[in-house]
Amino acid sequence: MTLDMLGCFVGLIYIYQEYKASIWLWLTGIIMPVIYMFVYYEAGLYADFGMQIYYTLAALYGFLYWKFGKKKEEEKEIPITRYPRRLILPSILVFLLLWAGVYFVLVHYTNSTVPVWDSSSNALSFIGLWALAKKYIEQWWIWIVVDVELSGLYLYKEIPFTAGLYALYAIIAVAGYFKWRKSLPTTPDAPSC
Repeated sequence: MTLDMLGCFVGLIYIYQEYKASIWLWLTGIIMPVIYMFVYYEAGLYADFGMQIYYTLAALYGFLYWKFGKKKEEEKEIPITRYPRRLILPSILVFLLLWAGVYFVLVHYTNSTVPVWDSSSNALSFIGLWALAKKYIEQWWIWIVVDVELSGLYLYKEIPFTAGLYALYAIIAVAGYFKWRKSLPTTPDAPSC
């Protein structure tokens, strides 16, 4: 079994756990980046390679936050909420800074053949994973964009199983959004999407 296929298999487990809002997604999220470090390095996707370190650290944070970050003592788990409006502009600025920074590194310090796409998908993934850790429902929309972009990028870089996995991720992200939307607390002043 190639690492691409193994990563795809672990990724299917991960997306199922994310769809179910299972805390175990974070433990799977520690295993999957280790596999993909090798896949991406071999394909010359250096930003994706480096992003796997962030994914591993973010998985540790996400697990601890979901396990111990309850808002109220009587809550068993972190509730699904909406992305706070006050964080939209800072998130966009962080995305743009990350995109520019990763692009600069790829262009000047690697032989990357896809620096624009590799850096943009990684910068947006950074925001998406943080939003997932916070259990913001809008994280699904971020992942739809990332997944479609990465599916095309991985096809181009001839990583077919992972390309198919990310195409499936995009479809599951749409379903995940609607599933999570049912779990949103209903309050009179909560806007619906």
